[in-house]
Amino acid sequence: MITASLRAESGTVHVAWPEGLTADYPYLWLRDNCPTGFHPQTQEREFDLLSVPESIAPRSLEMAGDILTISWANDNHVSRYDAAWLKAHRPGTPRPDPAAIPAQPWRGELEAASLPRIAADDMLTRDSALLEWLTALKRTGIAMVTELADDQEAGLAAARRIGHLRETNFGLTFNVVSKPDPNNLAYTAHRLPLHTDLANQELPPGFQFLHCLANDAEGGGSLFVDGYAIAEDLRAQDREAFDILTTTKIPFRFHDRESDIRKHDTVIRLGAGGAVAEIRFNAHLADILDLPAAAMRDFYRAYRAFMALSRQERYIVSFQLGAGEMIAFDNRRVLHGRDAFNPATGRRHLHGCYVDRGDLDSRIRVLSRT
Repeated sequence: MITASLRAESGTVHVAWPEGLTADYPYLWLRDNCPTGFHPQTQEREFDLLSVPESIAPRSLEMAGDILTISWANDNHVSRYDAAWLKAHRPGTPRPDPAAIPAQPWRGELEAASLPRIAADDMLTRDSALLEWLTALKRTGIAMVTELADDQEAGLAAARRIGHLRETNFGLTFNVVSKPDPNNLAYTAHRLPLHTDLANQELPPGFQFLHCLANDAEGGGSLFVDGYAIAEDLRAQDREAFDILTTTKIPFRFHDRESDIRKHDTVIRLGAGGAVAEIRFNAHLADILDLPAAAMRDFYRAYRAFMALSRQERYIVSFQLGAGEMIAFDNRRVLHGRDAFNPATGRRHLHGCYVDRGDLDSRIRVLSRT
């Protein structure tokens, strides 16, 4: 038998289940979450929190079977709550989230052949296969799509299967080719140091998709490093450097004839519980350091320590993308780069786009419903 009782001293309703589980629900929280306060189709809250006093309290309550009924003293409203709903939404209990997939840091032991992968046709037609692949992508931060058609739209269709494309100052999509008049190092044949894209943006893009249309030139191997692994190793080896990179904001800037986009932020951002949540590392977009002179020595030491770790072979996964393959990776976690290549020896053409983290998480949640 489920029981409910008022606890006026704490302003809560105490609910107890037969198996011994108990929970306390604040009066205002219960009124704010009355089922009648949500639109029946959209499930968005329509209740106006300021329409009742902060001191609102029940006039009476009754637990009949699995339904808790509360008559409110302040606004003559009656609320009814299902016990299963109350159990699922106990205060202090986060809502279950299928997209809350713990990151699994990796180092050089993650070889190209062992990357999570999915065939393009399965990605486009089989929800279960897509969900399995997205879960692996969220866990490792990097995964492969294979058997794509020799068509730019094929890669975009795969990315759009996950979410909306994120437009930037480079456009909705971009072509990574050697250009005669480049506005970014990616559009040259030079070696591209390990980095995260668009560190100068207020919010850098989440997941990047690079569809290989051709890769026949000498050189041009792709390089990837798990920034989470580097950050965690730095935390363990040099806590002072780690703390500097999580607290010191530095300038990033991209500018060309059409744009001048700037952002001050930390190289490492921490999330809940102090876990590493984002990496913003791009030496070629780092602007002129504007820290006080007294802080520069310590910052440069910390920054160089992170940079040095990223170049150690034990962290790097290196492989040559082939035509028809698309690499997907978390741009706010995985550093990427490439070896120099010789455009005179063949064609190298990658077609890219971005999908934000929130859209990818949304797709995981929707697919998890079935």
